[in-house]
Amino acid sequence: MKPEPQSDSPPQPHGCLPPWRVEELPAPLPFSARNALRTIGPGAILLVGAIGMGEWVVGPMFVVQHGRGILWIATLAFILQSLLNLEAVRYTLYTGEPILTGFMRLRPGPGVWGSVYTLGAVAQLGLPAATAGCAGIVFAMSAGRAPAAGDAANVAWITVVLVLAAAVVLASGKKVERLLERASWLMIAYIFAFLIWVNVAFVPAAEWQRTFAGFFQVGALPKEMDFVMLAVFASLAGSGGVGNLAIASWFRDKGFGMGAKTGNLGGVWSQEQTLSPTGAVFPITPENLRRWRDWWRYSMVDQSLLWAGGCIIGMFLMVNLAANLFTPGLKISGVAAGVFQAAEMRKLWEGFWWLGLLNGFWILFSTALTNTDVLVRLVTDMAWAGAPKVRRMPAGRIYGGLLLVFTVLAVAGAFLGDARTLLAILGATAAPITAFSAVQILRVNTTLLPPELRPPLWRRAALVLCALFYGGVSIGMFWQLAR
Repeated sequence: MKPEPQSDSPPQPHGCLPPWRVEELPAPLPFSARNALRTIGPGAILLVGAIGMGEWVVGPMFVVQHGRGILWIATLAFILQSLLNLEAVRYTLYTGEPILTGFMRLRPGPGVWGSVYTLGAVAQLGLPAATAGCAGIVFAMSAGRAPAAGDAANVAWITVVLVLAAAVVLASGKKVERLLERASWLMIAYIFAFLIWVNVAFVPAAEWQRTFAGFFQVGALPKEMDFVMLAVFASLAGSGGVGNLAIASWFRDKGFGMGAKTGNLGGVWSQEQTLSPTGAVFPITPENLRRWRDWWRYSMVDQSLLWAGGCIIGMFLMVNLAANLFTPGLKISGVAAGVFQAAEMRKLWEGFWWLGLLNGFWILFSTALTNTDVLVRLVTDMAWAGAPKVRRMPAGRIYGGLLLVFTVLAVAGAFLGDARTLLAILGATAAPITAFSAVQILRVNTTLLPPELRPPLWRRAALVLCALFYGGVSIGMFWQLAR
């Protein structure tokens, strides 16, 4: 067999980290709908992480207060974040490295960017916002009512128990990505089945059209807008901040593109060293470009259909239900939205109280699992790529050590504020991280990738728009806080 012709283009710059190996791009399954179902999966993990804080909590809270005409912000967020996620995946398909490793290749180097994004990840996800919301639901299950101000200590201790439970679950799998993916598919099936059922049961058909129209009614922001909550809504309608960046790490662990050549994090108890500290790239040949296009198609299905489509449907079902259960303008107390919905549905049948709370529990506990993995995973990836001394033990062991550290941090954070405060910190931190990372993804993909694989002009413009949108929201938020 004759060797495939190699590209005559000069070697690509590799930035501030060691150069990549050069290997052939693995061939994906032939592209088809059936094979897509067998191939995709990272989008399911990101979806259950997004659906808790954004669709279940912030969406109903924001829409009940401001009306369904505000939903155009969610539409814009889903579109921009979906495009941002795919551009992060573009780098991983070519190098087998997560996008944060790509950032560390940019000047001034891994020490600076590793520190910046570690601090950003801890600021956004170090405090247990989703777990605190889940604890409120567990309290409601036991007490038969929503938690009040005097119940803060009990809710905090329940939060501690759930933080420890999430750590045990993540430490139990032989491969963390596979564990999360399987759990995510089960949770998606249960959550969406329940939401469709209660929407059919409680919401008149005419109201469905009003909610649907709200996603496309672009208009002005409400007067006296709370820009902190706007930043929370715009970020958490989707994944926002470091949540978007984690998608590339799951794609690598799933074996998409050159991720099949670089290995995966493995599990906490794994003795096997499977993860390469440096990625591998492929020569630009006609056959490799054909394979690349198929990998890109599968990535589009995972992010545009599974993740973005799931976020849109989840937001629709949740705000459609909330808009018809609550009086317009009502200020819902943050993560108590799920408890309030269960209380309203309880008026029709007692069983809806328990079913509504159980649904809320799985939504928020799955979000807590995903958020914990995102935080630990991103810091592990950055340490693995940028600090050679940490590679004396398997990557899974490093993940386990950091899981312990961040679990201790989350336990302490359970007593620092109520769930609404923790939620505001999470969402407000996510907006500036999303804006800044969009600029860096644009830099990575237009400097470190070969010309044949760089994003087209319209996708570059989308990254700029993403940076401007979330940057503008962030400026408004900081201006409000400063005043």
